[in-house]
Amino acid sequence: MALFSLLMAIMIERLKLLPQAWQLETLLALYAKSFFGRKQLTNDLMMAVALILPAIAVQILAWFVVGMFWGLLSLALWVGVSILCFSHLKQRQIFKQYIQAACRGDAQACYHFADELDPYVSLNAVSEQELGEKVGQAVAWLNYRFYGAVALYLIFFGPAGAVLYCTVRYFSDDAKSRGVELPLVDTALMLLDWLPSRLIALGYVLSGHFSLAFARWRQQALCWRCPAREVISEVALAAETIEFSSPAPICVQSTISLLQLSKRNFILLVIGLSLLTIFGVVV
Repeated sequence: MALFSLLMAIMIERLKLLPQAWQLETLLALYAKSFFGRKQLTNDLMMAVALILPAIAVQILAWFVVGMFWGLLSLALWVGVSILCFSHLKQRQIFKQYIQAACRGDAQACYHFADELDPYVSLNAVSEQELGEKVGQAVAWLNYRFYGAVALYLIFFGPAGAVLYCTVRYFSDDAKSRGVELPLVDTALMLLDWLPSRLIALGYVLSGHFSLAFARWRQQALCWRCPAREVISEVALAAETIEFSSPAPICVQSTISLLQLSKRNFILLVIGLSLLTIFGVVV
């Protein structure tokens, strides 16, 4: 079910069939507003409940529907949760606007949309070439957050695992956007990101230039305190050779190269999942 759910979710997400009202971030915002207030989420216990409650609800539902109607309800649950967890219409629209601005030569708009793409990290780019590299690293990071990590949690922990990761990610982003600190969230996200970020980074090593990327991965992988974003972005940059002879605008040449690397890495993940499914390791 993991392989089928993953492929269906990617297809639906690529076709942009899920409206904004059904995006996971929209539903989680409604969940937080309906069940918790901002003051309640400053309490450690209430924050912990808010983080794990959606995953518990999904897991209970999964236990309840198992075997019903020849497994069709379980499959529907896997596919439905996967579609929700892989949705990120907002980031996709911003990236499209960035590419369009680059193609029409609007450098100022490129800087604006680059800041919007990952608003929690300052790009500090002083040239269009550096801007392309920074945005490429941001794209690699966003591909990890919205594809790679979610896929790994879905594969090994089922729909509940994917929902848990997405819930923690949502509360982390929401806190950063409001300029506040929520208890437990950053620590939980760091723990959830530690191993998946290193596995996805290893995929970049296998999908790109092995020798350069592996040397960088080896430095980062066993460092407990290295942030997941740093591991992903630096290994991705080391794994890909930027083709500056491309006819594409300077500020998207690096971005396109790193985006292609991310796509190859995700294909590698799907191949790995297919083999695990064939040998019966995952269902």
